[in-house]
Amino acid sequence: MKSEPDTYSIDDLKSFGVDHWDGIRNYQVRNFFRDQMCLGDQAFFYHSNCKEPGLVGLMEIASKAYPDHTAFDPNEKYFDVKSNPDNPRWLMVDVSYIRHLDRMISLSELREQQQLSEMKLLQRGNRLSVLPLSKDEWDFILSME
Repeated sequence: MKSEPDTYSIDDLKSFGVDHWDGIRNYQVRNFFRDQMCLGDQAFFYHSNCKEPGLVGLMEIASKAYPDHTAFDPNEKYFDVKSNPDNPRWLMVDVSYIRHLDRMISLSELREQQQLSEMKLLQRGNRLSVLPLSKDEWDFILSME
């Protein structure tokens, strides 16, 4: 799961302990939240759009998907006039901090690994903020720490 560290970082999540992951405005990601993420699943926290993007920590999915309240509030950055509480268009999940990785694993280092050549994050043009990983990819990345 990607976030820009200037907006929301792994340290922010650590300070909250548990927080909601809001602002998703992509149907494919919404569907991941709704159909694939389960309570207790783990995810990597990825710092994106920064000097050195990469994996920085682990978190756990702490809730089932539920309506993203920021879509209903015109004062919010992610307001969507077509979404309303009776018919929500966007979802979010709560995540809980597990730990920082022993070291940041940079995007460039991930790209160097043949075992990760099929990883969605590394595919050209893939700009989704939430991406699935295979168990083999997950295990391999953890072995890189």
